[in-house]
Amino acid sequence: MNKFSVLILCTGNSCRSQMAEGLINHHLGDRWEAFSAGSIPSGRVHPLAIAAMAEIGIDIRHHRSKSVDIYRNLSPDLVITVCDNAAKTCPVWLSRGETVHVPFDDPAEAVGSEAQRMVVFGAVRDQIVQAILPLLRGRQHAMPALSTQPSRV
Repeated sequence: MNKFSVLILCTGNSCRSQMAEGLINHHLGDRWEAFSAGSIPSGRVHPLAIAAMAEIGIDIRHHRSKSVDIYRNLSPDLVITVCDNAAKTCPVWLSRGETVHVPFDDPAEAVGSEAQRMVVFGAVRDQIVQAILPLLRGRQHAMPALSTQPSRV
């Protein structure tokens, strides 16, 4: 079965977009395939993002921070920007999909002990669950039928 594709964009592709990619592929992987990238990739996935996802049984240790440039040929059904900077610097996607902005605070900016920062990462993770998963569930019913060509990089 073909799936809808969604590209999650953020600036650094180290926290929010990585968690969103993992959550979508885990919870909605039967109908959606998620990819993530950054306008200015950090070069790493934040260790606390990995830990926050592990708390709920999702392993994103294999993820890597990627540049949006590697997805130039992807024609996603939907592009979601998850930070204000990515929304401003997001490249124009000449594809069939649309762009939606769903901003979240950057958990990498949290201060305090590791335990205090983990609370922030967990809160952002949970906000992504509450905002993006229902958005995609609703969109899949409203979108045109899938083409016979899968969206691949």
